[in-house]
Amino acid sequence: MARDDVRRRLRGRGSTADGFARLVAHTDPVALVGITLSITLSVMLDLSNAASGVESLLAGLMGITISLLVDSLARAERRFHLRTLLDGPPWLVRTTTELAGAMREAAEQHEGTRVAAEAQRRYEQFRLEAEQLAEGRIIRRGDEDEDLVGATRSCVRRLDALTNVMPRVSGELSWWRSDIGRRYWEANQAALDRGVRITRVFVYAKLTDELSTLVEKQRKAGVRVGLLLFGVVSPHLHVNLAVWDGSSCWEARMTAHGEIGENQFSVNRTDVGRLTRVFDLCANAATFQD
Repeated sequence: MARDDVRRRLRGRGSTADGFARLVAHTDPVALVGITLSITLSVMLDLSNAASGVESLLAGLMGITISLLVDSLARAERRFHLRTLLDGPPWLVRTTTELAGAMREAAEQHEGTRVAAEAQRRYEQFRLEAEQLAEGRIIRRGDEDEDLVGATRSCVRRLDALTNVMPRVSGELSWWRSDIGRRYWEANQAALDRGVRITRVFVYAKLTDELSTLVEKQRKAGVRVGLLLFGVVSPHLHVNLAVWDGSSCWEARMTAHGEIGENQFSVNRTDVGRLTRVFDLCANAATFQD
């Protein structure tokens, strides 16, 4: 029984200490500094006899009151800022507090474990992805084609594309024979049926029979196809890209083996403008059979 009493007392002291630590952690730093200075001033006035005990006490209380008022204003401003941020789509308002609560519980309940470390890593990854979305960009793995195909399906006027066909380990035109390539071409055909104007420039090192067959197939389907020999334009223009209606774009980030390692879809005006200029430069240097 005595041991239980001791444990309860220790737990009680631990909770008091934890509560105090939480209070300090959630108090505005300006308020903490102000309270500390107020108490110090009150003690100094009293010890130096520069003021009576009552006067030094009142000076300290006045300083503490001002500090707490500043803290209250700072808290109110943060709450207002949070409400402003949450004044958006219903799904954002509904899930933000749940997300914050889950992350906090993972970090506090499992502190010092791999779970807490993974929670922080995932939250940082989520933050980076959210910042990219705020910039108007979606970045996906190289084997995910939903943006490339989806944007082509929703295109209404014009699709400009640049395809680099370079020798590599997996073969020059392996992408067009893959599942992604076939779905993309089907989306191209559907867009042509809707009246979308498609212009595609192939940058090539050697005009093989396989490439000639692909070019002829796309021309017969209605694509305006241009051919551009490798080396005619600057190497920094060798980009696999697509621009839809001058308002959205796609760019492939290539691996060392010439395969798509990452897809970037963007509605950012800077990205659209940059890829539009790259396409125009290549199209102006390409040969078309109009």
